[in-house]
Order: sequence, then C-alpha cells, then structure tokens
Amino acid sequence: MAQLKLHTLPLEIELEQSDLNSTPVELATELTIAWLSNPNTRAQAEEVPAFLQKMHEAVTSLEDGSGRAEASQPEAQHEPAVTVRKSLASRDHLISLIDGKPYKSLRRHLTRHGLTPEQYRERYNLKADYPMVAPAYSDSRREMAKKIGLGNKGRQAKSSTAPKVERTKGTRRRQPKVEAEA
Repeated sequence: MAQLKLHTLPLEIELEQSDLNSTPVELATELTIAWLSNPNTRAQAEEVPAFLQKMHEAVTSLEDGSGRAEASQPEAQHEPAVTVRKSLASRDHLISLIDGKPYKSLRRHLTRHGLTPEQYRERYNLKADYPMVAPAYSDSRREMAKKIGLGNKGRQAKSSTAPKVERTKGTRRRQPKVEAEA
C-alpha cells in the first residue's frame, strides 16, 4: 500500500492510498481534525463549523478542478462597526469602521488589515476627503513642525542667497563687465 506524507510546519499528516479516494466530506473532516489538534491553533467552538465548511468548499473545488473556492462566494459586504458620523465625532481620535476602536492615525491600523486608505474608503463608501488622521493630532504635529522650522528652510535659503540691490526710480541694474583675455 503506497503512503503519501504531507509535511507542514508543526503538523505531519500521513495519507494512505485509500484516503486519497475519500469523499470531500471525509477529507474536510480530517483536515479540520488536524487543524484542531495543532497546539498553536486557538479556536472557539463557534469557529469550527465555519472552518469545516471552508475546508469542504476548498476540497470540493480542488476535486472539480476549478481550484478556486472563492469564485463561488459573492464578495462579502463589510458592515461598519460604527457610523461614519460617530467615527468623526471627536477631534482627539478617529474611530475605525473595522473594529470600532479609537486611533489618532488610521494608516498603520489599515496596513495591519491589509488595506490602503483608498481601499478603506471604497470598502465603506466614504468620500475621498475622509481623514486618516485625527484633527487634534494633525494640528499638534503641524505646530511642532512650525516650531522646529520644518518647511521654512527652502524659503529662507532662497531669500538669503539673492543679493538685495537698492534701486531708485528710473535706474537699471548694470551687468558686470566681462574682461576679454588676450
């Protein structure tokens, strides 16, 4: 009897030839049992049926040869944790529509969820000017930048390098004479 070994990090499954002829339900059940027996898996009882269903869909799609279980599922509608108005209610923080928690800046939070600000706005049908930073935080950063002189160095450099020539009305600035070499 031929044996096939599948190696995954901390889990090793041995499948016999008879296992390869199993039904999708049996394979999905075996995969779910292997997943639950992994000591690194922390699952609640409510998560197990959903995981089993996903495994069954994956095994079925592989058996059919389509290779895509996700294609049969409609795109999930994302329900915001709070209303848009409530997310903008405070000047001190923005409340994330993903998890309902307050953040001074949403950028790092969004990257943890694999989203860009544009994708976040699109997911929750937000306007293009929906802020990613709390107004009070933005103001404090602006004040700090002004205090240490950020953004003024370019203007100061241009004004200090240009020679100031006093002119009186009706006079022109003379061009310097270039001496001819002999």
